[in-house]
Amino acid sequence: MVTRIVTIEQQHIDTAAIREAGEIIRAGGLVAFPTETVYGLGGDALNPESSKKIYEAKGRPSDNPLIVHIARIEALPAIVREVPETAKKLAEAFWPGPLTMILPKAEAVPKETTGGLDTVAVRMPSHPAALAFIEAAGGYVAAPSANRSGRPSPTLARYVAEDLDGRVEMILDGGDVELGLESTIVDLAVEPPVILRPGFVTEQMLRETLGTVETDETLFRSDSGQAPKAPGMKYRHYAPKGELTIVRGEAAAVTDYINGQLARGHKENKKTGVIATDETIGRYESQVLRSVGKRNDEREVAQRLYRILREFDDEGVELIYSESFDGAGISQAVMNRLLKAAGHRIKEV
Repeated sequence: MVTRIVTIEQQHIDTAAIREAGEIIRAGGLVAFPTETVYGLGGDALNPESSKKIYEAKGRPSDNPLIVHIARIEALPAIVREVPETAKKLAEAFWPGPLTMILPKAEAVPKETTGGLDTVAVRMPSHPAALAFIEAAGGYVAAPSANRSGRPSPTLARYVAEDLDGRVEMILDGGDVELGLESTIVDLAVEPPVILRPGFVTEQMLRETLGTVETDETLFRSDSGQAPKAPGMKYRHYAPKGELTIVRGEAAAVTDYINGQLARGHKENKKTGVIATDETIGRYESQVLRSVGKRNDEREVAQRLYRILREFDDEGVELIYSESFDGAGISQAVMNRLLKAAGHRIKEV
């Protein structure tokens, strides 16, 4: 299969390219496309064969649910058994945007799309090209992140091509994404609602809208082994090729520990890398140094994370050490992704 890469712009969307991409989806093919979070790998959400192709292209376990992307709130009733008041409140507050809701699925949604579950994950992205593409594709696009399973999610089209060239018919290149982390996922099929994946729509924001909201206890530790209810819950995700370790503790102790490990890596002729902040990056003696920005700028930290993990792969880094980013809000999402990328390898100092 030859993968076509077509450049599109948010302000001047190539309608011919969008129409062609939509036709590919309607015919059962796959198209990677930009959203405000990360690039998605799209197929027809209502076609079980398309969902099977998504799993195959990604090398993704088939019990890991896909998110159904819609472009209009009016599309929701066709794919869920009911639209509860909680969903209406969240849609009014956060759609279009980086929020995914889990609801009981309608018969129209095949279990190949939901990972065998009786629930469906749904979101409405805010990226103009994504919305146009979803409409052109028939209104229901199943789309996990557009990467090989387990790899860092792509925030640039060139990383999509690196993972999926020859596996999809088309890549819509919309440039760098705005946010850089996947959507928040909240389970509305239970009471009270439960956050299954943190993101830019924070726990506090959800509480302000719904009142009581709980957080799944497995988000920041290894999973129990149960079938995942949402993308990213069960399997190692977002991982660079090198061995990533998160170091948590007082700033001076973190610096001393990481520099000690870097010295050991140098002696073993292993290429090393460090993820730090603008405030601390000068403290380390590594071959590859990357700052996620200012520690108090959560949006910048989130936006840079996946690209940095990909850049370590580009440079062949074998050992990676990252400072910890504990905290509420978006920091919670950053830490969740780092823990998954590290396989929950964390050193307390």
